[in-house]
Amino acid sequence: MYGINRTTTGAKLLILAAQCCYLVVSGYWLANAAQPPLLTWTMAGCLAVIFLRLNAMMFVWLPRGIGWSEALGNSLAFALYYLGFPWLLIHGGGFVLWPYLLGLLFFVSGSALNTTAELLRKPFKNDPRNAEKLYRGGLFKYAIHINYLGDVLWVLGCALVTGNPYALLVPLLLLALFVFSYIPTADRYLAQKYGTAFTDYQRETKELIPFIW
Repeated sequence: MYGINRTTTGAKLLILAAQCCYLVVSGYWLANAAQPPLLTWTMAGCLAVIFLRLNAMMFVWLPRGIGWSEALGNSLAFALYYLGFPWLLIHGGGFVLWPYLLGLLFFVSGSALNTTAELLRKPFKNDPRNAEKLYRGGLFKYAIHINYLGDVLWVLGCALVTGNPYALLVPLLLLALFVFSYIPTADRYLAQKYGTAFTDYQRETKELIPFIW
């Protein structure tokens, strides 16, 4: 997951192919769903934004190396978004005004937060002079893993849009995964790579949620 600097086109194409398969299935489900068109079209739009943003990050904006194990894991995990949310919308979901509006707000703000944080970091990462330097600028000055917070928010947004309370288990699962797995793993890697620069950063900056934790 970390430190892969070589081109990994095959692994990325696996993720892309999985996403395309998921979109075909979810598109069929939504096209035949007995739900209000506003709801099904909103979900289809959210999935389209997810697809475009994730693949722009992977192939254009931040083209880092991806190992086969990560590619397989991501391909399976993405099924929760591309298939899980449409299924939960169709089976037990429905249009509920305030959750729907909050869902749109969280989806847009989370997508913008994640993408903006990464794009602001891109020029720093692209500069060879910064190869051994720790980035603490942009939105990352507010939280070490603020990009993960963006992920949690847009996933929460999708869950709320479905109108199915069981869909909230997906962002809760993602949050737990970040807190108990991804963040500790990333912190160990960053501490090993940057030493005291990262320990100082960790002492002075929140982990995930600005001003809270």
